[in-house]
Amino acid sequence: MPRYSKDQLQSLVSDLAHAIGVPAEDAALLADALVDADLHGKSTHGVSRLDIYLRRIEAGLIDPQAALTVSRQTGSVLTLDAGNGLGQVQARKALDLLIPRAGENGVAAATICNSQHFGALSWYCNYAASKRMVLLAMTNCEPAMSPEGGYEAFFGTNPIAASFPTGKGFPIKIDLSTSTVARGNIIAAEKRKEPIPPGWALNRSGEPTTDASEALLGTVLTMAGHKGYALALMVELFSGVLSGSAIGPEVGSMYKNLDRKQDVGHFFCLFNVEAFLDYAEYLQRVDETIDRIKSSRKRPGVEEILVPGERSARIATLNAAEGIPVSKETFAELEKWCAHLKVPFNCNEAVC
Repeated sequence: MPRYSKDQLQSLVSDLAHAIGVPAEDAALLADALVDADLHGKSTHGVSRLDIYLRRIEAGLIDPQAALTVSRQTGSVLTLDAGNGLGQVQARKALDLLIPRAGENGVAAATICNSQHFGALSWYCNYAASKRMVLLAMTNCEPAMSPEGGYEAFFGTNPIAASFPTGKGFPIKIDLSTSTVARGNIIAAEKRKEPIPPGWALNRSGEPTTDASEALLGTVLTMAGHKGYALALMVELFSGVLSGSAIGPEVGSMYKNLDRKQDVGHFFCLFNVEAFLDYAEYLQRVDETIDRIKSSRKRPGVEEILVPGERSARIATLNAAEGIPVSKETFAELEKWCAHLKVPFNCNEAVC
């Protein structure tokens, strides 16, 4: 795929969002979230999602200027309403409300209702790690996954994530969906007209399928069977039930339901590391843990043991130096929106 510079790609995304009515500061936040996902090799949650966000804004299904409001506050616990605004923008603002509270009280938490798909959880978790904090983040999603033993979509892929600061130049990042695979990978396969691997999904009749289109009409499988099902339910309880958002099949589909809002719910719990342990001691202990893991005996054929977050950090370093790869399909969508919104398209070199 052709590669493009982070700065120009981010500028283009921001300009498009601003042109459709997103305030400049919020447009920059959205662009940072999307491009950061591509930078770290998670293109399923990156710029490829801009097209559907812009379509939903244009259709009046996302309020590009929504205010984040506090519905309830008890100590350092907040109940927040995203006002049907952009998920990335409202969730980042929520995190900025939690950081000083966690700094003062050690722990702060929030539920966020009336929101949208909000991209890669690692964007929020890594930001918290840069502030010497650990964020536990969850979100429910549009229905795509059945409970164990069923084949009717009830849960979203319901991801859960946390990042831990380290002294190694990258955070330990755990960011995983409770499905076998993120649904974005199936969407990407359908766009490329490629089959998906066995074990990813069921079709509408509850039978295994390798057809991406059939999988999108059916259900994604939970990871680890009943264990993934249990985790998906936990995420639904925190993000949907506790927040007052839509639950399970009530969550609107970003792609299918172009006549109603999504009403997605998120859950954040933020821990101030220094409330538990002197930060220098913490860094020493976490770095020693990493060193011990990496020095473990390796299986035959394994050159290096990596810790979660290490591979994506290396990808980010490479992409920052050589440019971020973006598919031709995604850039065709960007060009289309530039023409529609009369935004200059100035990112047409091999490396911008």
